[in-house]
Amino acid sequence: MTRIGILALVLLLAIAPAAWAFTCPVVIKQAEDLIKKAEAGKVTADTRPLIEEAKKQVAEAKAHHDNAKTKRDHGDAVRKAKVAAAFAEEAIILQIP
Repeated sequence: MTRIGILALVLLLAIAPAAWAFTCPVVIKQAEDLIKKAEAGKVTADTRPLIEEAKKQVAEAKAHHDNAKTKRDHGDAVRKAKVAAAFAEEAIILQIP
């Protein structure tokens, strides 16, 4: 390998964990936006538990991201945020007449 190839590989390996970290806030923000959309709609007895669970999952995602030490921690944060988004989307769908 040439020196440029080795340098490129080293830079890629150095930047990859940072890219993981930047994914968490984006997915968390998407989930929060969906929760706001669900709350703006008609909240019923069927949708209220879904919205509350979505809020709980987002809080856990934020905690995982804030305390992350490894890629797995960031992966857990992304997973929790995606689960929150799914709960919020379900609440939005149930609000449609």
